[in-house]
Amino acid sequence: MLLRILFWAAAVFAVVMAIVPHPPQIGHVSDKLQHMAAFGTLTLLAALAYPKADILRTAERLTLVGAVIEVVQSIPVLHRDRDIKDLIADCLAIGVATVIVILYRQLREPAPQSA
Repeated sequence: MLLRILFWAAAVFAVVMAIVPHPPQIGHVSDKLQHMAAFGTLTLLAALAYPKADILRTAERLTLVGAVIEVVQSIPVLHRDRDIKDLIADCLAIGVATVIVILYRQLREPAPQSA
């Protein structure tokens, strides 16, 4: 239950920070690295919070969240700029985290018993 709360809190935080007009600056960290950190973390938290969920479906849905954020950022009143490179950074992080989850799950599966 705690992992699900952490996942949803992180998801809300990421979306809010992506759409507020003037988000706080995090030092000199690249915008693309911030996107990758956010979506990599969300992917890993989702895998931990929902271990029985299909990780590819989770990756697909997080990619959709990233795409929707970019569309919302194009709303002029938000004073944000959409950038396809942000979505690419999101997808790269989601992809890497998904591969890590798949490999981890395969390693944890018990070896098949030979007859």
